[in-house]
Amino acid sequence: MSKTQTLFDSARIARYRARAKKCSADHAFLRDRVFGDILLRLDSITRTFDRGVLVSPFALNADTAPDYLEQKPALPVPTKSSLDLILSLLHLHVDNYLPATLRATRQSLRPDGLFLGAIFGERTLHELRHALLSAESEHGGAQARIIPFADIRSLGDLMQRAGFALPVIDVDRVTVRYSSLSALMHDLRGMGESNPLSGPVRPLRRDVLLRAEEIYRQHYGDKKGRIAASFEIVHLCGWAPHESQQQPLKPGSAQISLSNVLGRGLKHKTPEK
Repeated sequence: MSKTQTLFDSARIARYRARAKKCSADHAFLRDRVFGDILLRLDSITRTFDRGVLVSPFALNADTAPDYLEQKPALPVPTKSSLDLILSLLHLHVDNYLPATLRATRQSLRPDGLFLGAIFGERTLHELRHALLSAESEHGGAQARIIPFADIRSLGDLMQRAGFALPVIDVDRVTVRYSSLSALMHDLRGMGESNPLSGPVRPLRRDVLLRAEEIYRQHYGDKKGRIAASFEIVHLCGWAPHESQQQPLKPGSAQISLSNVLGRGLKHKTPEK
């Protein structure tokens, strides 16, 4: 990769999302789940907010969101210290400049303002990564097709480096069962989550796809003929510093459970596709 080439192709991402918006309601189960979780977390915080933004590449159900939230397709860079709440939903995993974006987000918050974000974590689609890499390796060489998702510790470190006070990380692991590899890939296209990596993308040959499905079923199939796909949702929470805030007892506070902090367990029915 050249020094000027970024990891993710922004034009490619825009095309994928524009295509997905035409059928986004049919593939919104993860987005709806995560949005509901963020609203539960927000509802559990005992303070009021006056001006906030909800950031998502896809339209969300505004009826379930507070009136003071303005929806935006990308994280804003408004006047510094102009917002008291920023919610970010499943788009930061393809941000080429994540450290700078988190830093700008913190700077956009007023003192004691809150950031709640959700981002795909490192275990997301690990089964698909394994199957595709293994199948292509048997047929003359593999190409990266699943992005390198950030791990929990790195995200916690980024939150602290961005200047957030009291950063907290919480993880929701979702396993979705699909009837076939093609059903999974169809769902990913409908989510706007096709391969966004920069550089040429070699088409997947039919024989490679057939072999990938064999490997997938061998390692991750069940007795009902379905295959499992993992999605790891990492929830981020951080505050713009303020003198009134409680100070953390020791470093590493970003590793405690957000659901425990908020005193609420979140339960979901595991989806099947």
